[in-house]
Amino acid sequence: MILEKLPDLWERLQTAGKKTVLYGMGNGADKILDICARKSIPVVDFFANDDFVRGQEFHGKRVKKWEEIKTLYGAENLIVLVAFGTARQDVLEQILRVAKETELYVPDVPVFGEGLFDKSFAVAHADELEEVRTMFEDTESLRIFDLILEYKITGNIHALLAARSDPAEVWKKVVCADRLTATGDLGAYTGDTVRELLEVAPHLQTVYAMEPDARNFRKLELYAGSETRAKIFPVRAAAWNKSETLVFDTSGNRNAAVTEHRSAILAERPVRTVELPALPPDAVFGDARVDYLKYDVEGSEREALEGSTETLNRCRPVLLVSLYHRVDDLFALPRMIREKFPFYNKFFLRRFGGIPAWDLNFYAREN
Repeated sequence: MILEKLPDLWERLQTAGKKTVLYGMGNGADKILDICARKSIPVVDFFANDDFVRGQEFHGKRVKKWEEIKTLYGAENLIVLVAFGTARQDVLEQILRVAKETELYVPDVPVFGEGLFDKSFAVAHADELEEVRTMFEDTESLRIFDLILEYKITGNIHALLAARSDPAEVWKKVVCADRLTATGDLGAYTGDTVRELLEVAPHLQTVYAMEPDARNFRKLELYAGSETRAKIFPVRAAAWNKSETLVFDTSGNRNAAVTEHRSAILAERPVRTVELPALPPDAVFGDARVDYLKYDVEGSEREALEGSTETLNRCRPVLLVSLYHRVDDLFALPRMIREKFPFYNKFFLRRFGGIPAWDLNFYAREN
């Protein structure tokens, strides 16, 4: 793929001569607003799906419905930026209906940390991106990689939605779930991914589930106590590279996050924080063998991998590592894994989610 030929979303917004409106509210919208402000791109209004509009205000403006936005500005005069995430098919269909009426994009902004994956960033890291692309052997990984790269630069919703894979194929051919007996779920949330795994791993006996957020952990514990198909060991701790106490921000929408990973636009907001133990996964597993590890730890994937060094060297489990939290994850984490753990030689890229480019997963196997 020739990066220079891809149209940059933010350049388009600067030069289109149209009015920019945000579709959605919340943290995602705040991050997009921050980038627009830095790039001198005015945002004139906000709207949401009809069932979410209840007269609320966002950044001093009343949140409107799409029909009202069209009446005020004219669909032909607008560029719509989707500022929320969803995998619900009914919501995706509503977004696509708007996209048929006006120019619409889904900006890619990091979940944690700073930076922006725009064209200039991609060109500056072209060598690393090409290096990672050559790691993949199967055509599906290459297809997902190229579509995600196109999406990140252009904001094209159709490229993003095309970058979806068949979960059944991944469990069967990539993870080889029917061989699993003991696994680690780092970032277990309420146990949803453990449930999913148990549906496809008939011989699974043991799951070590790490989750730092107190509310999520209570639900995880309840689930672990009720699950009869496997023994689940819930651990309330963040997956990290050493044993220490971290300050976590508990004001997010889904999982707790290390405060140092907050973006600048959110840093000035009041936050609810809690001190929480952080543990290297090696300390959780001890001498136990694991044959599959999932890392979805809210931007701390590097540290969690470092904290798993002994286990990875000893057990060489299949890895699933999320590549969507930080701006350089797409190339930095695969390169780290290949350099630090050279016995991994089979690499795959898959994605199952809706919008934006969440649930982008990198898989590594020894053979």
